[in-house]
Amino acid sequence: MSEVVLHLPLAASPEAWIAAIAEHRDRGSFAALYRCFAPKIKTYLIRQGMSSAIAEELTQETFLNIWRKADQFDPSRATASAWIYTIARNLRVDFLRREYHPDDRHMANDADQPNTPEQELHAKQGENRLRAAMGALPAEQSSVLRLSFFEEKTHPQIAHHLGLPLGTVKSRIRLAAAYLRSLLDD
Repeated sequence: MSEVVLHLPLAASPEAWIAAIAEHRDRGSFAALYRCFAPKIKTYLIRQGMSSAIAEELTQETFLNIWRKADQFDPSRATASAWIYTIARNLRVDFLRREYHPDDRHMANDADQPNTPEQELHAKQGENRLRAAMGALPAEQSSVLRLSFFEEKTHPQIAHHLGLPLGTVKSRIRLAAAYLRSLLDD
């Protein structure tokens, strides 16, 4: 399969570059976006307290996410700049959570240990409550939730798969999650 290369002019907008990445996997647009934003993202991360090496790593992750998720960019909701900085900020927060929350690392190590019978019972009860709550959802909410969380499909993939508008998919997931939360919090 041959790769489509558009090579948009450098004067094109970041939004146009992202669209070309999403629609055609255009490497020229990706390179232009990288040249424009990578130094700014790295500087932003350093100003947020990251070391130069970590800032560089998170900048690379930011652009990897842009490449992977370009189809999720919605210019009606945010500018390209805001979307890119949001990705970088979220990666920074995730990094800080991993690094500075020893409880999370302790929990990860506990996953290697066998569960006690009490833990197994508690987990089984939780699974049963979740199954019952999922069964109480309307079919349209249940189907989008299953596709999102169990089949790990993105919202645009779910919208395409079910032939629904993206906003409808997001609304159904939000409603289903709120309903499940209300049932499981009791």
